[in-house]
Amino acid sequence: MIVLGLNYSAQHDAAAAIAQDEHILFAVAEERVSRIKHDGGFPKLAIEASLHHTGISLSEIDQIVCGWPALHQVFMNDIKNYVLRKMPGSATDVARGLAKGTIGATFSSMQRLIERYFGKTKATYRSLAHHHAHALSAYVASGFERSVILVMDGRGAWEATSIWLGEGATLRCLRTIPWPNSLGLFYATLTGYLGFEKYRDEWKVMGLAPYGKPGISLAPLISYGNGTYKVRTDLLLSRRDNREYGAIEELLGSRRRPDEELTQRHKDIAWAVQNVCEEVECEILQHAVAETGCRSVCIAGGVGLNSKANGVFLQRRILDDIFVQPAAGDDGVALGAALLPAFELCKRPPELTSCYFGPSYQDHEIRRTLDTYKLRYKAVVDPSREAAELLAQAKLVGWFQGREEFGPRALGNRSILADPRHEENRDKVNMAVKFRESWRPFAPSVLADACPGLFENFYNSPFMILTFPAKPEARDKIAAAIHVDGSARVQSVTKEQNPRYYALISEFERLTGVPAVLNTSFNLKGEAIVSTPFDAIRTFFTSGLDALVIGGFVLRKAE
Repeated sequence: MIVLGLNYSAQHDAAAAIAQDEHILFAVAEERVSRIKHDGGFPKLAIEASLHHTGISLSEIDQIVCGWPALHQVFMNDIKNYVLRKMPGSATDVARGLAKGTIGATFSSMQRLIERYFGKTKATYRSLAHHHAHALSAYVASGFERSVILVMDGRGAWEATSIWLGEGATLRCLRTIPWPNSLGLFYATLTGYLGFEKYRDEWKVMGLAPYGKPGISLAPLISYGNGTYKVRTDLLLSRRDNREYGAIEELLGSRRRPDEELTQRHKDIAWAVQNVCEEVECEILQHAVAETGCRSVCIAGGVGLNSKANGVFLQRRILDDIFVQPAAGDDGVALGAALLPAFELCKRPPELTSCYFGPSYQDHEIRRTLDTYKLRYKAVVDPSREAAELLAQAKLVGWFQGREEFGPRALGNRSILADPRHEENRDKVNMAVKFRESWRPFAPSVLADACPGLFENFYNSPFMILTFPAKPEARDKIAAAIHVDGSARVQSVTKEQNPRYYALISEFERLTGVPAVLNTSFNLKGEAIVSTPFDAIRTFFTSGLDALVIGGFVLRKAE
């Protein structure tokens, strides 16, 4: 059975995935192809890429599954919340919701859009609840035979948080905390209050938090206990005095403008936001583990990308085993949708150890692009050795190899790399390449066997989605990849997962004695991660990178 899984909701992170029975063949987010960051429109280009790179035609697809219910159901749920005063709103909001629901039911129909762009198909069309797709995407790929699954995001159609139990070939929802009572809404709204873009820049708050200190109380906005939480939606969604953050400003003072300097108070608020997020998640997980007696946990949903919180679960020993779906955000919903039919037939994929599901390009395709733009390059036999030597010479290297990663993390195929030994390299990459805030951290990619000697209480972390305290040896060896609080968001690398990237880090260790490199995503600020050879070349020439190792070719600006 061949299944096309989709996520789209006209909000963010649309994606497509193709599975054959229980095996994912291909997956890509719409933003990688459209080049529109967090593109939430119908994933036409992602579907085209999925069909093209797998060689599958639409006529061969048996089922098309979307990880969202029909859009009118979402708006009807919102209208119910307005009427019950769970969301602040007026009669105008209700009327607008009815209009959007009617229009949405007509113009966002999955079957209508598929037939519009691709023609009629014999495939069966299906939809499933958003959190069900999230939970499925994590559980089926975890390798766990029994697991608690925590799904937390801004919102689903009617869900904000859900707790599930997976046992063998069954998955059931234990309870749901409905929208708008949402931890994701809480975090996103405070992200906007701090002058960043909500539902986009939450990682900035996570990165800023360690620069803050306790002292700011957010108790008027959120409370928690007994395995649940309650946010003040009347304040978070209020437009008091026609100001989006008016109610919060009355509690915390004036909102920071995007171009305004960050003060210590802003940093302290970021600390409080991150701390509350961690405490709420710990409260929910402790309760779920006690309720089920199961100490294996899977995590999905946008809040699951908070690597600092994920690391806290391990440090506090709330659980024994953890699997965080690497595309935990809404793009990962396409995976759950694609795997639904196989799961219903009691088929589960093997444990997910890598997420290189995107497109790849052969050397002859890369060479054609290089020649088209009349670029000087050198063909090399061993790209890993070349890159390691450049890094050991303190060069900043763009690294474009193999199949593209699915999810928000660059895991050694679409990466910018640097020598992690010198702290100034962090500033160098931030200022000369990423053009982003100087306080934002980078992650180390580390040979898996070396990780226990560098990090406290280390747990296998192939997806760069868990944070660990660094041991003194790590602070000495990889200073540029250690955050101000002494932690690191680690990617553990094995030869089986990524042979070429493993060879690069191994060669760098031979040259320097350090079994790690500094790794960040191959993109400029505000852009999606590069996907094609053209994307990589353009980013190389519009940034401060010294060299680009792309397939079997090396470009150097000095040449």
